[in-house]
Amino acid sequence: MAKTGVSENDSTSFPHAKALDLKHKLRGLINIILDADDFPLARLDEAITTLSALKDLKCKSTGSFPQKFDDLSIPPEFRCPISLALMNDPVVLATGQTYDRPFIQRWLNEGHRTCPQTQQVLSHSILTPNHLVRDMISHWCRENGVESPKLVRDTDEEVITGADRSHLNSLLKKLSMSISDQKAAAKELRLLTKRMPSFRILFNESSDVMLQLLSPLSPGTACVPPDLHEDLITTVLNLSIHDDNKKMFAESPTVIPLLIESLKFGTIQARSNAAAAIFTLSALDSNKGIIGNSGAIKHLIELLEEGHPLAMKDAASAIFNLCLVHENKGRTVGERAVPVILDKIMDRVLVDELLAILALLSSHPKAAEEMSDLGAVPLLLSIMRESTSESCKENCVAILYTICLTDRTKWKEIREEEKARGTLSELAQCGTSRAKRKASGILQRLHRSPTLTHTA
Repeated sequence: MAKTGVSENDSTSFPHAKALDLKHKLRGLINIILDADDFPLARLDEAITTLSALKDLKCKSTGSFPQKFDDLSIPPEFRCPISLALMNDPVVLATGQTYDRPFIQRWLNEGHRTCPQTQQVLSHSILTPNHLVRDMISHWCRENGVESPKLVRDTDEEVITGADRSHLNSLLKKLSMSISDQKAAAKELRLLTKRMPSFRILFNESSDVMLQLLSPLSPGTACVPPDLHEDLITTVLNLSIHDDNKKMFAESPTVIPLLIESLKFGTIQARSNAAAAIFTLSALDSNKGIIGNSGAIKHLIELLEEGHPLAMKDAASAIFNLCLVHENKGRTVGERAVPVILDKIMDRVLVDELLAILALLSSHPKAAEEMSDLGAVPLLLSIMRESTSESCKENCVAILYTICLTDRTKWKEIREEEKARGTLSELAQCGTSRAKRKASGILQRLHRSPTLTHTA
């Protein structure tokens, strides 16, 4: 009589047959990966998934289940298809596939608009929490005596993987090779540090990484191709955005000096990006003094004076940030900032930004004196009349107030302006709260003058 069902021998041979299938599949995938110069990323993910399944099958067949959480036989449906690890925060993609939030968010941040598993084009990039899978994972963790994974909600911080570190190391190694290798590596680093926050984090792990990155620009090296120089400086700018890098970069013996060299000798794009990097690094108060002592302010003012539209705004932003600490105001005034800025304002260039710098500098006695001598009063009054920007008017009257306290000879000019147009009276009524205070302060002094015949 023929047997029905599965025999004991068939049952015990099933895991063996499954293992053979997995090995056969893995062998085919590995051959594709090794033989093709440009294999699809999905094949690599599939190979990792297959290898993980083979490991799980081996554990089940031998009855070997280690007690450590990392080695537990995690159900496949609880693993992220990208990381292959137990999901912390499972979310559903537009295609219905479930992923761990930080890993699929990283995939989307890199510019992909397809599902990693199905390769379908996504109709949208909204990630929906998968509460059911989350609850199932929590239940599985309790049954196995391990702590449930914590939710990951800060998706701006991308995860760092071993592959990231390995790729970074390979790119840094290329920076010590031929010029063509250096150019290719620098260009890729520029793109990676722009698009992937995880790469910015990696540079904070060791000061040696920055030394390797900037090695092609170190003193004594041959003439650096402009595009290589530009890509490396732009990479520094991208890296400086990450808060944890700011202190290390400013205290590094190489970063600030190389940024200054770029301000002096780089292409206009490199000079602009060097100024932007100094601006971002100066966000930390402790860095403002370091940068001020480095001599960078002189070259930022020179860049501003040259007047290239691409670079002026970055230079102005950096100067403003640095002047937020008192010691840098004197340095800035000493480098001819006041005449340079007034010339630009007279040409109506970056008026808002440059008036903000003058307002900061006006508390320095020499700056107020220079502004008075260089004809700032009629310029400020004309801007107050013409401008529709409240911040412009506010900074103008704040500077004017300081000049008047420093140089009493300017009272006549202001009095005549008030008699003819009532500019200050209007601002005292309709300006910002700070503008009202400063305008009212000037008017009160005018009213106390015996020679004033006009009343507002």
